[in-house]
Amino acid sequence: MGFSSKRWAGRVATVASCVYFFIIIVQVPLFRFPCRIGTCETPIDVMTCQLIVSKIFPEIVVKALLYPGAIKRYLMEGAAILTPNQLLNSYKFNMRKASVTTDIKQLEVIAGSYLCVMGAFLGLVGRGRMSVFGLTLILCGIVKAIFTGRHCGKSACIYPEMMITMVVAFFCMRRDVRKLIKCYKPD
Repeated sequence: MGFSSKRWAGRVATVASCVYFFIIIVQVPLFRFPCRIGTCETPIDVMTCQLIVSKIFPEIVVKALLYPGAIKRYLMEGAAILTPNQLLNSYKFNMRKASVTTDIKQLEVIAGSYLCVMGAFLGLVGRGRMSVFGLTLILCGIVKAIFTGRHCGKSACIYPEMMITMVVAFFCMRRDVRKLIKCYKPD
């Protein structure tokens, strides 16, 4: 029973995928960015804003995405737990009209949010690259917005949890983790 980099990489990637799924689904704040509901702090916030406006998916999908974060808020902050309908209605109530050009200016963050959420689900079945690409797009979009001055001051920032999530997303990629383990494999 020797050291197998393939087996260790599989274990590390599986644990990292579960942690990443938990971070995204429970809506741990990763960044702050202006969006249709005011300020979005998670990829699910950005994605649900777009899903509500576009009405591509039925409302039950949006409710299912939002509810784990509402439960976390209830447990962490002691806020009242809302029913799924009340939660969706509060998002719709806070929704602002925004033009298509506003969405195009924030395309990196919107596309990255979709990739993050889909990567969280696909990471559970063994595909982890989408998560890293999504987080990289979000990071580039927010940094670009900060440096170009579109969102100055307190309206756009990146929280330290974003960097931790980037590392976790990197460890979701089994093949890259295997190469990393082989580099440090004892002889």
